[in-house]
Amino acid sequence: MTTMIRERTGRSTVKPPNRQGSGWSTALMLSPTLLTLALVVGYPVLAAVRLAFVQVADQVNPQTGMLERTESFGLGNFAGIFTGESGEAFRNAFWNTTLFTVIGVTAEVVLGVAMALVMNRAIRARGLVRVSVLVPWAIPTAISGLLWRWVFESDGIANAVLHTQVVWTADDSTIFGFISAPFTTVLIADIWKTAPFIGLLVLAGLQIIPKEVYEAAKIDRAGTWATFWRITIPLVKPTLVVAVLFRILDALKMFDLPFVLVGAHKHSVETLSTLAQYEMSNVRYGPAAAYSTVLFLYIALIAFLFVKVLGADLIGRGLKESR
Repeated sequence: MTTMIRERTGRSTVKPPNRQGSGWSTALMLSPTLLTLALVVGYPVLAAVRLAFVQVADQVNPQTGMLERTESFGLGNFAGIFTGESGEAFRNAFWNTTLFTVIGVTAEVVLGVAMALVMNRAIRARGLVRVSVLVPWAIPTAISGLLWRWVFESDGIANAVLHTQVVWTADDSTIFGFISAPFTTVLIADIWKTAPFIGLLVLAGLQIIPKEVYEAAKIDRAGTWATFWRITIPLVKPTLVVAVLFRILDALKMFDLPFVLVGAHKHSVETLSTLAQYEMSNVRYGPAAAYSTVLFLYIALIAFLFVKVLGADLIGRGLKESR
């Protein structure tokens, strides 16, 4: 009918969609989600940032002789975490956080890609392999921390297998004289637990690669290594970049694993998150909020670099464009 009217009049009678009304209806439907995000994400972040600028001082009122607490706004909390003993603790925590992230995520990517390649092959026990890989990832972090703490006890499995008497959770204990034992325990536990996460995401990327691409590579007599570097890695790169970004963001805020496995306020495994928790547990909320704000900015910077420089596709724009 519309076609007939268009042919007779020479112009379409179909009214264009009311974009203004559509926009309002979309905003109305999204309002519960936006309101929830504002309450559970926006408000705590803004409150923590505000608290980072609040400086508290106790002084005696000369008129009443009573001790009074005054609050003022300034950069004292941020200046305090960069100088003196607090500055040394911050640099140690920042170094541990970065080192955990770089070494841990690199090892997890290598192991995760290897796991994905094995799970993607048409082997007979593929289902069993996939379930086995999922087990460490499914265990809660606190439980895995207790499990590895039992393994690294002084009379635990690790010392029995290695024929050593290393006190793995002692702050000044080392392996081979120069490798921190507590740092190594946390790193092993973290890699064991989260490498399957990388493997599962990479496996999802591998399964959407057309088989015709590999058949063409076989016709061209491309070797296994050339096929991996020139076909598999480029085609799985969008998924791998997103997986690495998620792991980096998760590793940068590492708290529960060193806290449970080694203990609280241990110099060798203290991260920015555990340092902020230590300050908060000692009722120093301003410095704790300052540490949290610095960590938030650090994570935001890493996420920005991944999205802008490496082109991490977090919302599936590539998938939409391909359609």
